[in-house]
Amino acid sequence: MKLVTYILPALAISVFLSSCSDPSTPNPNQTKPLRAVHVNPYQPGSYKHFKAQKGYPRNYGVYKNEAVLARTNSSNASIRIDLSDQRGYLMNGTELAMDYPVATGRSDYPTPTGNFRIVERIKSDKRSTTYGKIYDAEGNLVKSNADSRKDKVPEGGKYVGAAMPYWMRLTWDGIGMHKGNVPRHPASHGCIRTYYKVVSTVFDKTRIGTRVSIVR
Repeated sequence: MKLVTYILPALAISVFLSSCSDPSTPNPNQTKPLRAVHVNPYQPGSYKHFKAQKGYPRNYGVYKNEAVLARTNSSNASIRIDLSDQRGYLMNGTELAMDYPVATGRSDYPTPTGNFRIVERIKSDKRSTTYGKIYDAEGNLVKSNADSRKDKVPEGGKYVGAAMPYWMRLTWDGIGMHKGNVPRHPASHGCIRTYYKVVSTVFDKTRIGTRVSIVR
């Protein structure tokens, strides 16, 4: 009797496996192909949930840890810029206060990596002395992406530097953080364009001397 007891489960398993692997028996209730649906497994509102969202890091999502952000100020803030992810991180010590989109230098104008400090801050009325637009004497646009070092201004015309509000200079050769267009890929002449929804917060939480690390 013990022999029968062991043989029957083995036969049942064999029949079960063969029936499951038989491709000739379609499901009659399935009328169209099924598509996988992304399900975020983490608790809504958590940083893990934010990072698991579709499209991250190359989306326009902004994460704020309100408790950490509230106690972050110009005396304890630092910034980390990730060139690979095109994200900026406002930090309070080792705690994350905010994760936000940035656009850094394209391949022919790469943003330098390394450790920097903010050396100049101008909230408004800051314009680039290198990149901007050139107009003729009648006010007609001659060149929209002009380089003042190379492109000639016609007689009677003028060069108008690109606006860079919330300017936070990192180097004296022109690299800094500022408000600007933030496509989800490197697009600048080397500066770190900061998303318009958060740039005022970044500016207000920093000061001259704030540490900024740029990594790849």
